[in-house]
Amino acid sequence: MGMITRVRGRVRSDSLSKLDPRVKEEKIAKTVCLLSIVLLLPYCGRGPAPLLLGGWLAAYSCLVIPILISANYKYPVKVYSRILNHAKVLSRRMYRPVLAFLSWVYTPLNRCETVFIQMTNLSTMANQLVFFIMCDRVLVGPWGPQQRVTCLYSLMFYNVIAYCVSYIKELIEKENWSPYVNMTHHSDLKHLAMSTTKIVLEWTKAVTFIITVIFMLLVFGLEQGLEQYQPTSLYQIVTWSYYMATEKVFVEIFPTFLSLFHLEVFESLESLYVPVLLKAFTVTLSMIFVFPLAFYSQYKLALLVFYVNILLRGKDAWKNSWKQLRTECAVLEQFRRACTDEINSLEDVCAVCLSVMKSARVTPCQHFFHGDCLRQCLKASNKCPICVRQFKFD
Repeated sequence: MGMITRVRGRVRSDSLSKLDPRVKEEKIAKTVCLLSIVLLLPYCGRGPAPLLLGGWLAAYSCLVIPILISANYKYPVKVYSRILNHAKVLSRRMYRPVLAFLSWVYTPLNRCETVFIQMTNLSTMANQLVFFIMCDRVLVGPWGPQQRVTCLYSLMFYNVIAYCVSYIKELIEKENWSPYVNMTHHSDLKHLAMSTTKIVLEWTKAVTFIITVIFMLLVFGLEQGLEQYQPTSLYQIVTWSYYMATEKVFVEIFPTFLSLFHLEVFESLESLYVPVLLKAFTVTLSMIFVFPLAFYSQYKLALLVFYVNILLRGKDAWKNSWKQLRTECAVLEQFRRACTDEINSLEDVCAVCLSVMKSARVTPCQHFFHGDCLRQCLKASNKCPICVRQFKFD
């Protein structure tokens, strides 16, 4: 008891306050450093330590790690500052050589990635297949026989649906229903070989479409060979959403569908906004589902998903979609937006498309146009379509 009393007296004494402030801070910093080492020891043990079992790891980390970071930030040891200063000097010296070496190493890989991204059909199929396999692991489960066929069956069914939609879309957009091919545009003389080829091709497409639809109806009606195909509702929603956001036929339909709402925020640039939004959606969806793979210890698949569905998909969105959108938006940003009062007082139509203006861009010569109409005119000339003056910006 006497020893404990003497220790308490020494602790309660104001001995630290009598020291030099720098010495006192250094002692406190060393104490914080030692306590940090002690509190981090459970992470260094071999094998499953008792602390790391169950849900204690998350609770312990959330409680200890923020305290250690804040304490070491407030009371840093001088050794830290010295190491940091040496690291800064070394990094400045090694910055350019290391950057040049990394650039030299990454250049061949970058070329391969660019070629892979340009091969749209192959890259899209690889993205879909990897994402579907990931959904099998996360939403269906890493065990069981149904997991082996779910992604393949789903991808096959979705491809059949996409084929049917593309064929119907082709029929709707078809302008020339004549089965014959003329020798020239200004001649009525028919080309026999080309006309025969066109007729055979059109009938082949029609027969293939009919057979495909009948096959799908028989498969789902008789349910033969689908005993192992048992996807959950969440699995179907997630995979179908991802498939629609990546498949070419649906990506081409989205801008037309979005333009029906006449959202003024897009300024008729739906064809440029949609690829950016869809690619951002697919990258975000992949990032959400890649974390549960670590829970199932699927580290190789998680790395593959990160590279193919996040890194390469994000690179494609940045280079091929986002930069093009920013370039077109930068052209329009030179012209200010017309406010609501100006448009209401104008009571006029766009001089290019002759449609009513709900939103408009104002030129330096005080003429009003739709944003997309003005953008199309700027591709031909840098002059106002009305007064034919050269655009000059202050």
